[in-house]
Amino acid sequence: MGDQAADLIFVVEDSDEDVEAIGRAIGRSHPGLRVEFFRSGTEVLPRLAAGIDRPRLLLLDLNMPGESGLDVIKQIRRHDGLADLTVVVFTSSEEPAEADACYAAGADSYIYKPLNFALFQSVLSQTLDYWRGRHEQANANQE
Repeated sequence: MGDQAADLIFVVEDSDEDVEAIGRAIGRSHPGLRVEFFRSGTEVLPRLAAGIDRPRLLLLDLNMPGESGLDVIKQIRRHDGLADLTVVVFTSSEEPAEADACYAAGADSYIYKPLNFALFQSVLSQTLDYWRGRHEQANANQE
């Protein structure tokens, strides 16, 4: 993918272990992707609103101290300039009510983080492939 925005994803994750696992998994399956990590919604929202070098995909943890992932989704969807940002909730929560709330707030996907690293890597790789493919298809349709 030549489009720099398409090669950039933001990850919002407060767990050191998950940051390390996500970084390793993406490095193995998609070594050309640029990944920027943020520890909270408070960190990522100003960066997104600035509109500089904005990603096409935001991988978002749900349960974080301070602002939850759900709060972040709501703020993103209220911001006119972020309407096209793909938001994927990547969480350890299997609660159907939380998934429903995320979709109602505007999440594009809600994906459970497996505990097994091989499965974790596979799920993350398939998620990235799916959303990158969707963006490539949308770009081709616009040309």
